[in-house]
Amino acid sequence: MTAEHLQQTTFEGRDPARVAASAISVSSPTKCQARTRLYRHGNLERAGFPVTSISDYLRDESSVVWLDLRDPDREDLAVISDEFDLHPLAVEDAVTDHERPKLDRYRTHLFLTAYAVRLDAGTGQLATSELSAFITERALITVRKDDRLDIGTVLGYWDASPDLAKFGVGYLLHGVIDYMADGYLAAVQLMDDTMENLGDQLFTDTPQDRDVQRRGFEVRKSLILLRRVVLPMREVVSTLMRPDLRVASDALQPYYQDVYDHVLRATEETGSLIDMLRTIMETNMTLQGNRMALQGNRMNIITKKVTSWAAIIAVPTFITGLYGMNVPYPGFGLEWGVVLSLVLMLGSAAVLYVVFRHKDWL
Repeated sequence: MTAEHLQQTTFEGRDPARVAASAISVSSPTKCQARTRLYRHGNLERAGFPVTSISDYLRDESSVVWLDLRDPDREDLAVISDEFDLHPLAVEDAVTDHERPKLDRYRTHLFLTAYAVRLDAGTGQLATSELSAFITERALITVRKDDRLDIGTVLGYWDASPDLAKFGVGYLLHGVIDYMADGYLAAVQLMDDTMENLGDQLFTDTPQDRDVQRRGFEVRKSLILLRRVVLPMREVVSTLMRPDLRVASDALQPYYQDVYDHVLRATEETGSLIDMLRTIMETNMTLQGNRMALQGNRMNIITKKVTSWAAIIAVPTFITGLYGMNVPYPGFGLEWGVVLSLVLMLGSAAVLYVVFRHKDWL
């Protein structure tokens, strides 16, 4: 963090008149899609009002505003950055992709970067959606890069607990991170189910080595990505619970602790799933090697049998070929010569058969 991140005050010590003056007075609306909500005295009073009206509402110190911007550019954020005294580094991070989950502390606000996740159960691929949030004393500004983060579900979180709206920005922020934490647990559960299916496929009657390897590598990529997203969130949620930030009040502490527990559980189970996947992949390779060795042994046995029978047949063939030559030989032209050749063929075949059976080649 920079030195400015470590300022000792975030909201305290600010002149209320300056706060009201710094509340948005937008001369022109943003070009990106925007959503708004106004809470007053702990009640949802208005929603969907113009961005240009926010400054009027924030003159009332009992008002709390939520502003959501979808995929804004620098010009869109410039519309609000001066009015809310947003730090240029935070604004830059808000429009930059692939930031690490973090919580930065500036003089006038906090800046949060986090990710919502969704796992495709069919393909095993994990989709992430980056969210940035500017957290001020009486306003929460969320910046979404795309629609993969279901903001409608977040609204449902807020509407399901209207009694907590009196806690202002801390209540709104809790709904956002609680939605994300639930997404982490849902992804972990789906991955756990996938692991069980992979384990079952290892010992099926029909080998599925290639399917296990392909699906295993897909899940591995998703697990590593999920761990990168979830692991830093432990520190983020823990920091939000600090009293000096004045985000999570005493009444909200149990709710933030619940989110922290979910993130911690997702982190631990992600690590366990990575170890389990490694075991499954190693077991699959071992079984595949055993099957190949067994197949090689079978091929050796078959080769020995075929070679043994070929040797048994080769000796009578040699004898018949010898007797078929147009040269005199013992018993040539006589009946006992034919009998002798038959005895030699059958006798040699019998001897070879006994020898090969004794050596377990047949």
